[in-house]
Amino acid sequence: MSITGNKKTACAESSCMQSRRRFLLGAGAILLAPGVLLTVRPALADETGRQRWGLLIDTRRCVGDCSACVTACSTTHGLVSNGRPATDPQWIRKVQVTDPGTGHVAHMPIMCQHCGNAQCVEVCPTGASLKRADGIVLVDKHLCIGCRYCVMACPFKARGFAHEEVENPSPVSPRGKGSAEGCTMCVHRINKGQLPACVEACARSGHEAILFGDLNDPTSLIAKRVVAFGAAALRADLRTDPSVRYVGVNL
Repeated sequence: MSITGNKKTACAESSCMQSRRRFLLGAGAILLAPGVLLTVRPALADETGRQRWGLLIDTRRCVGDCSACVTACSTTHGLVSNGRPATDPQWIRKVQVTDPGTGHVAHMPIMCQHCGNAQCVEVCPTGASLKRADGIVLVDKHLCIGCRYCVMACPFKARGFAHEEVENPSPVSPRGKGSAEGCTMCVHRINKGQLPACVEACARSGHEAILFGDLNDPTSLIAKRVVAFGAAALRADLRTDPSVRYVGVNL
């Protein structure tokens, strides 16, 4: 199987720091003195640890000419193209994979895998990369210093970096130049009992290739299908324990 990702270029350090400072002030940080910022970590949702949210992607239902999930993600989180594909933000990307043995071609969306053993969390020097008790991996933009260790550590190339100034960011996904970012599994919607935008859009398109649910609940539909279909994790050999599983493709 071959997967092609994007290479991103670095922005100038001084420009990033100035942009990041403006972003922090706009996001609610308090400037105590020149160079001293007091930031307040945003409240996270109920974190009981009883659930582990996950996604099951049925590649047999995913078609190559559909990008409903990608579009819904971009719209929801305010990801706007700057006309520079190498650095444009994209939290879900569609890839085509080919089995070299059989020639079987499949299409599949790849996003943050929300790993149980998240390498991005392990390498983060400030604690900005974090994993909630329900398994969702996030970036605390207040703590991110833009070192991009997490970007390099992610084996799925799912963690991105805001290279460009962000105009009119989505209120549900504060973003700013100079910060790491990635799929949040639409945690703002999950906290309100709604489905992630990509799941909803996929169902609306008629494909229903993405299923969301609680992997820890053996009675949930996702847990039953993971067992019934023998769903596999992307690069299971890396032992990162992803919360995203795939069906219909030989991983």
